[in-house]
Amino acid sequence: MNGLNPMLSLASPTWLLLLVPVAVLLVVYVVMQARRTRYAVRFAALPMLEKVMPRRPSWRRHLPAALLLITFVALCVAAARPQVDEQVPRERATVIVTVDVSLSMMAVDVEPDRLTAAREAAKDFVDGLPDGFNVGIVSFAGAATVLAEPSPDHQAAIDALDRLELDEGTAIGDGVLTSLAQIEATAGSDAAVDENGDPIPAHVVLLSDGTNTVGSSVDQATAKAEEDGVPISTIAYGTATGTVEVDGQIVPVPVDEPALAALAEATGGTGYEAESAGELDEVYDDIQSSIGYTTEQRDITPWFVAGSLLLGLLAAALSLVWFARLP
Repeated sequence: MNGLNPMLSLASPTWLLLLVPVAVLLVVYVVMQARRTRYAVRFAALPMLEKVMPRRPSWRRHLPAALLLITFVALCVAAARPQVDEQVPRERATVIVTVDVSLSMMAVDVEPDRLTAAREAAKDFVDGLPDGFNVGIVSFAGAATVLAEPSPDHQAAIDALDRLELDEGTAIGDGVLTSLAQIEATAGSDAAVDENGDPIPAHVVLLSDGTNTVGSSVDQATAKAEEDGVPISTIAYGTATGTVEVDGQIVPVPVDEPALAALAEATGGTGYEAESAGELDEVYDDIQSSIGYTTEQRDITPWFVAGSLLLGLLAAALSLVWFARLP
C-alpha cells in the first residue's frame, strides 16, 4: 500500500539556470571535436599516420567527457533541491464504516449475495487499518443504527459487522448524519486528539446499492459533511441487473451510482463502483491506502550529490586508465 510516488518536484527550480553554462560547455566540446576531425583529415594521406597514432575506439574519447557533463547536470539539479512525494503511514485517524442493509442487499447478482460479500470485505478492510485508528460501524435501512462506536478496538468493529441485519427502506442521508455524529462525539475525547493536541483526521466509508428513500435527504447529509470537513468515500455496490423477490414479485434493484458519486465528490471523498466481491476487495484496498497514509515531500538532494560524485570519479578513473590524464 505504501511507497514512493515517482513524481519529481524541485523546491528551488531557479537554480536550474546553472544548466545554461553546462549547455555552453557541451556546444564548445562538439565544436572542438569537429575541428579535431578536420585536422585529422588534413594528415590522413601521410603514410606514417597509422603507425604513429595508436588505434582507440572513438567512443572511449567521448565517454569521460559525457560522464563529466552528466555530473554537472546532476549537480545543477541537486542545487534545485529535488523532492519526491512519499506515502507515510498515519498513526491516528477516525474511520466510520457505514453499510446499507436495505432489502436490496439480499440480491444475488454478487456471490453469494450483496450483504454477505459486503460484510466479509468490510471485515478485511477494518482488520487492515493501522492499530491506532478509531473505527466505528454504522448500518442503515429505514433508519441508522450505531453497531460499534469509534474506538481502537478493531475486533469490536469486526464483531459488529456480524450483526448486520436486513430491513426495509434506504436512509442514506441518516446513515451519513449518524456517522458524522459519531465522529463529533469522538472529537471531544482524547481518542480524537494526537500527541500535539490537534484533531486527528476523520473519514466515512459508505457502501450502498440503492437510492435514498426515507429519512434525511442526501443533500442535507452532504451539507453537514462539508461543514464538518469530513470526506465521504462511497461504494456503489452491485450490478445494474440485480433483482430481489418481494412478496412473490421480482423487483429490480439497480445501483444508483451517480447519486453516490455526487455525494463523494461534494465532500472531497472518492466514488467507487464494485460489481463483484473481488472488485469490492480492490476498492477497500484502495480506500485503505488513501486514508491510512498521508503524502509528504522528501528531499533527495543527497542522492543527487552522491550520484554526481560517483559519476565524476568514474569519468576521472576512465580518463586516467585510457589516456593517462584527467578529463
